[in-house]
Amino acid sequence: MPPKPSSPETLEPRPAVLFGMVLAIATSGLVYELGMGAVGSYLLGDTVQEFSLVIGVYLSALGLGAYLSRFVVTNLELVFIDVELATALVGGLSAEVLLSVYGAVGAWGPLFYATVASVGTLVGLELPLLIRVLEHRLELKELIARALTFDYVGALLGSLAFSLLLLPRLGLIKASLLAGVVNACVGLGSTWAFSRLATTRGPALARVRLRALAVLCLLGLGWFESERASELSDESVSPGHLVLAEQSRYQHIVLSENAGDLRLFLNGHLQFSARDEARYHEALVHPALTLSTSRRRVLIGGGGDGLAAREVLRWPDVEQITLVDLDPRMTELFRDDARLVRLNQGSLRSKKLHVENQDALLFLRNTHELFDVVILDFPDPTNYAIGKLYSLEFYRSLKAHLAVGGVAVVQATSPLFARSAFWCIAHTLTAAKFHTLEYHTLVPSFGEWGFVLAAHAKLHVPTTLPYLELRYLGQSMLGNLFVFPPDSAAVPTRVNRIDNQALVAYYGAEWERWN
Repeated sequence: MPPKPSSPETLEPRPAVLFGMVLAIATSGLVYELGMGAVGSYLLGDTVQEFSLVIGVYLSALGLGAYLSRFVVTNLELVFIDVELATALVGGLSAEVLLSVYGAVGAWGPLFYATVASVGTLVGLELPLLIRVLEHRLELKELIARALTFDYVGALLGSLAFSLLLLPRLGLIKASLLAGVVNACVGLGSTWAFSRLATTRGPALARVRLRALAVLCLLGLGWFESERASELSDESVSPGHLVLAEQSRYQHIVLSENAGDLRLFLNGHLQFSARDEARYHEALVHPALTLSTSRRRVLIGGGGDGLAAREVLRWPDVEQITLVDLDPRMTELFRDDARLVRLNQGSLRSKKLHVENQDALLFLRNTHELFDVVILDFPDPTNYAIGKLYSLEFYRSLKAHLAVGGVAVVQATSPLFARSAFWCIAHTLTAAKFHTLEYHTLVPSFGEWGFVLAAHAKLHVPTTLPYLELRYLGQSMLGNLFVFPPDSAAVPTRVNRIDNQALVAYYGAEWERWN
């Protein structure tokens, strides 16, 4: 006697299989969100505002997708699969397309946020549809509890995978493509997992499997072209011949060369141009070393390119340099690459120099050393992670490690373009009980740029420089550095603290006006 045919319900997969799908799609959804947040931060401004906008738009789009799911009445399984394939295609290719067309599309910002909203809406459709597929298998309270548990665990896995593995190993484009492949595989696998489809919708099932294979092929093509897309993006941010582009654990590093001018970009922001970096680094380093009563022990915060260290090593009485830079890839590049070694004159290979790859705030909290000169060459305060290195709390730690008679100097952004930000740094140093002395110089690649000297005792404008064969800084010009015209003179500001990050707000608002 032939066996009794199975009912559609008995052909459904075990809930564990579908909860595995929840885990996979939640992981991919978080990767899309973080990836687009990183794209926005790199290209629209590396600020908490941009990342917050991405998260807000994405989360609201998730809600829209969840609402739209109520209008799906029939063919739940097929609709879910098509949503997975659409998510794979739009989300997987999002970073590649956005980075490729940046600079070529005038309305890139609206396109970017439209993409964020589209991906969020598709991701928002996924879980409600899958829950409805499962609803006849479990009690509602058990179904909701398990589905949300796997959803949140997937979000955790996505965040860990993105920050620790995908971004540093693969980069933004391939990380998004891999998440797309996961979605596409969930869609394709669902054609077998939803066994009921095989008995009731043969032609439709064949077509959806073909669509799934087509999406996987498109993602594969995107993977194949990802290097070219990355180059297009880097070239749009850094004009000229692309020398190097790679993603470290902490930042996107790009070196470009144009008519002999080597330029470094971190997360899309220019850090130096070889043509005029001497103006910046000589102005940063030599006034502090001139005013300090001793130069035996020098601390450099940031400065992983070794250019500030190059200037410090011009002083023969310097015995020890400690360079603290968070990113080991930066210090490796500028220690080993022949072009970069020529630029910093091998400073990172000096026996006098010791590199610490760690957060500067933690370094100061944990060290017991005193330093005669401290040179803080941190990036501009574009976000809270950097803003803390310009905070009252940081400067208080700095004060505890500055020797009597010693001098610290802080690169303090532009007193012209970011006037309030510049004076906020000066006022924060004053609030930390430093005596300060502010000055500025012209760096053509950046414009008017400012610095703040800080010491335990009152500082006087330096009048002499030792003979050091400098390219830019001369004794006759020293006094002029400390004179501010009316459009960049002191203005009242708040003190920058870790819990208010006033500096980041000043900086973002002021540079936005100029841009």
